[in-house]
Amino acid sequence: MKLLSKEEKKVEYLELIYDLIFVYIVGRNNLLLHDVENGFVTGGAFMAYVLCTLAIIQIWNFSTFYMNLYGRNGARDHVCLFINMYLLYHMANGINADWQSSFYQFNTAWALILVNLGVQYLIELRNHKNAPWELKQIRRKAEIILAEAALVGVHMLVYSFTGVSVAYIPILFGIIATALSSKTNMLVPVDFAHLSERAMLFVVFTFGEMIIVIASYFGGDFNFNSFYFSLMGFLIVVGLLLSYGTVYNRIIDKEKTTSGTLYMVIHIFMIFALNNISVALEFMREEEVAVLPKTLFLSASFVLYFIFLFLTGLFSKKRCAFNRKFVLMIALIGLSFVALMLIFRELMYVNIAITVVYVFGIFLLLFFRGKKSLSTEEETIKEIG
Repeated sequence: MKLLSKEEKKVEYLELIYDLIFVYIVGRNNLLLHDVENGFVTGGAFMAYVLCTLAIIQIWNFSTFYMNLYGRNGARDHVCLFINMYLLYHMANGINADWQSSFYQFNTAWALILVNLGVQYLIELRNHKNAPWELKQIRRKAEIILAEAALVGVHMLVYSFTGVSVAYIPILFGIIATALSSKTNMLVPVDFAHLSERAMLFVVFTFGEMIIVIASYFGGDFNFNSFYFSLMGFLIVVGLLLSYGTVYNRIIDKEKTTSGTLYMVIHIFMIFALNNISVALEFMREEEVAVLPKTLFLSASFVLYFIFLFLTGLFSKKRCAFNRKFVLMIALIGLSFVALMLIFRELMYVNIAITVVYVFGIFLLLFFRGKKSLSTEEETIKEIG
């Protein structure tokens, strides 16, 4: 493995604007879950929601890796980002309940974005002619992205002849191929400080979408009912945000040498879980959605978020690592949360209070775990002084 000494890479303002478009698309994608029949979200709408969300976040993942490893904030990078931003709007416009009517618009834009990213890697080959490790990694990434673009094309052909969508094939291929190439990716480690910051900013933007969702809790006449639920909804978002902030600021080792592959895969599913929470919080106020499915959806979304949040502990500082006892305690708390949510599913006042207690309970456990990092650093500073 070749370790590269690079100057610290800063997140550029254009990268932030690029990320905001993804948040807009994911928010639009959440509308698919409003297709409700007999108190349940239809199976077709839910599957379209899952696949669209993963496809969008996967594009962001590919783009982030390129900017981290080879982005120079130059004219070519800007032009390629602007092209993808334009195509992303077409993907967004292709997301609706009647997705068959915009099938080709969504998928053509998806394929072209992947081709654009793949071509960027191919162009980058000329800058690393005398660096065999970089060449190997660049070729592998280009092969994966362009192969997925080809599979999107196959997906469109299959739909044209059979009317059956196989969108899951290119998505699963991209996830599996990326995971299997982790050893190759280690040949040129990422700038983990930059990568973790990009992931953190996307998570924060996703919380922004959640904040917009809970604004509906503050509507209507001001009374105890509106006050109680608006306060509980706000506390849930605060607790979730503080939990992530504690992990990012105190527990994650941003100087770690890594390929970044697993860290980004974890964030793909964490962001997916956060989107589910946003939708679930919206569902809780909609009477047309049956109590049991929306309670299950809400509970599963919270547990999924915290599972992947704790998986980021694989990248923690040694003194903050999650041991077996800590993980077992978290698992028992999660199971208790789900059980209580199901037991009190008809009592929304109790249900939402249980959620607040669960979220802040996890936050406090993480907070005191993170204090180990600060106390150790302070001791080190004193010793040096």
